[in-house]
Amino acid sequence: MKIAIGSTNPTKTRAVENTLRVLYADLEIVTLDVFSGVAAQPIGDPETRRGAANRARAALELTNAEWGFGLEGGIIETEFGVMTNAWCVIMARDGRVSVGGSANMLLPQTIAQRVLRDGRELGEAMDEYAQTQDVKRGQGAIGILTRGLLNRQGAYEYIVKLALARFMWEDKT
Repeated sequence: MKIAIGSTNPTKTRAVENTLRVLYADLEIVTLDVFSGVAAQPIGDPETRRGAANRARAALELTNAEWGFGLEGGIIETEFGVMTNAWCVIMARDGRVSVGGSANMLLPQTIAQRVLRDGRELGEAMDEYAQTQDVKRGQGAIGILTRGLLNRQGAYEYIVKLALARFMWEDKT
């Protein structure tokens, strides 16, 4: 099976690969650096989902893969404060679409302010907070703030599995 991922971020690509290798022995993966079509820091579930869908669509259109995957992380404002969010969209060559999402975690106010008030991406704000570099291509905000109990890749693996559910139960006739 050939799939295409609309990202070259190793955290996203490993999440898809780790999940699908369990299901498909003959897996061929193409990764593409595609534009999400949304803000660098998506805010709200609709914008974050749209970014994931745009990535999946571009991955499918630019290749001859059977499935295109798009993963997008963002933030949402809630009554409790600013939280992380993430979505995975899978688009199949036959027209089927599936979605999985979650990975909501409350952010410290200092980080939320850097993102909302100062216009920074969450990854950049986390780099400053943790005094490190390129958090978004590694453990992510989730890894830092949970002190390693969960990392960004694990959260993405979870939403990839949720998105795959439709392809596992849907009547294909």
